[in-house]
Amino acid sequence: MSSTKTETPKAERTSIGVVESDKNAKTRRVALAFQQRHPKYGKYLKERTIVYAHDEKNESRVGDRVEIEPCRPMSATKRFRLVRVITKAPVES
Repeated sequence: MSSTKTETPKAERTSIGVVESDKNAKTRRVALAFQQRHPKYGKYLKERTIVYAHDEKNESRVGDRVEIEPCRPMSATKRFRLVRVITKAPVES
């Protein structure tokens, strides 16, 4: 029997964000920025959501643009997994 439950393709579940913190081992704090229209005034407001992502190889650093996807809960706060680093942050000297 075929399932009637529709699943979203894997590519649609990924999100792109910026790494804000890399202080914990194998854990990255990622900010997912978006704009939302105010219901009364119509002005677009910048908002963001903070999520914690698992980075197995510790390859991302603060300021990197990364692609993350949801996964099984890895801890009390981690619900995402780092897929790849899209762009590296400029190196400070």
